[in-house]
Amino acid sequence: MQADLIIVGAGMVGSALALALKEQGLDIILIDGSPLSVKPFDSNAAFEPRVSALSLASQRVLERIGAWPGIAARRLCAYGEMQVWDGSGTGQVHFSAASVHAEVLGHIVENRVVQDALLECLHESPIGLLPGARLEQLRRSGDGWLLTLADGRELRAPLVVAADGANSAVRRLAGCATREWDYLHHAIVTSVRCSKPHQATAWQRFTDDGPLAFLPLSGPSGEHWCSIVWSVTPSEAERLMGLDDEAFRRALGFAFEHRLGEILQADPRLCIPLRQRHAKRYAEPGLVLVGDAAHSIHPLAGQGVNLGFLDVAVLAEVLLHAHARGEALSDIKVLSRYERRRMPHNLAMMAAMEGFQRLFQADPLAVRWLRNSGLNWVDDLPEAKALFVRQALGLSGDLPALARA
Repeated sequence: MQADLIIVGAGMVGSALALALKEQGLDIILIDGSPLSVKPFDSNAAFEPRVSALSLASQRVLERIGAWPGIAARRLCAYGEMQVWDGSGTGQVHFSAASVHAEVLGHIVENRVVQDALLECLHESPIGLLPGARLEQLRRSGDGWLLTLADGRELRAPLVVAADGANSAVRRLAGCATREWDYLHHAIVTSVRCSKPHQATAWQRFTDDGPLAFLPLSGPSGEHWCSIVWSVTPSEAERLMGLDDEAFRRALGFAFEHRLGEILQADPRLCIPLRQRHAKRYAEPGLVLVGDAAHSIHPLAGQGVNLGFLDVAVLAEVLLHAHARGEALSDIKVLSRYERRRMPHNLAMMAAMEGFQRLFQADPLAVRWLRNSGLNWVDDLPEAKALFVRQALGLSGDLPALARA
């Protein structure tokens, strides 16, 4: 089976890239180990534990590739405020969309909702979908790549895109080098029902163990639901995962200072080891990495998938411009344009998240004092807060066309 382009991984990032390229007459194959089926949406079903805080830039990308209506028709929760405070002191800062004349800071959306909306669009597109396809081998063949699947099928293309996540098989089989380290933290994620409304606000408390985020969800009428991401040490994660439901709810409420009242209900918990990873190169001849295959960061500010969608928008722009000029899409000169535009932005975001993580886990009294003073200082500077808000909206830096107003 031959194609102009093979995308490995039909998650949110890989699916979005396929849709961004679908109108250009390219023969595209999208492969994934899952069935690639769309489940009927049940508004009364429990929330998926994994959610994303989609920025305005990501929303624009999803609108332009046709997936946003499917997301909005399912379930999402807009938020216009963010409250951040240091649980070990008095420092706090409040961010508002109104500070930059925006309606919202973003939307909290279950990953499954985004995925199903993208799959709906894919099933109506000319993209070649190969579900249940697990990549077994990858090797260069002539001017392109030969991909061998677990069932023996062979695919050929001059360009392969790795969109298969943090543990990318493509990256491993192609021998792409990475820099990576363990945060020595695990994230506990679940959905909880609180006794008080979330006020369309994203809440984040920095505890001695790590950050704890309460992200607003759109629950049934009269019920107040949030998605939580609780970053703790591995030993504390083991203890918390071993608690019964009632004890976990008590511990969570205490850690969150009961800002939203009592925790009335908690869904089943997931525990995810946190590891930062960054590919030394995003591109080589005929091969390019996007999303978590290229970079994975701490979920501190929910920026992971937003970085991935900006990767998609830039790569699609680069490939479509090259296609229009008659350039070979697999040419390293073409693919390096994507790398030059995205790597500095991603590295800057990763460095910022790493800095925040280290700052809020520092124990010395002087550092705690500086940390709390800094938060309060920033809270009194509208210009500084507006800069942060624009960053959260995804509106700073080199914006690709799909993400512009």
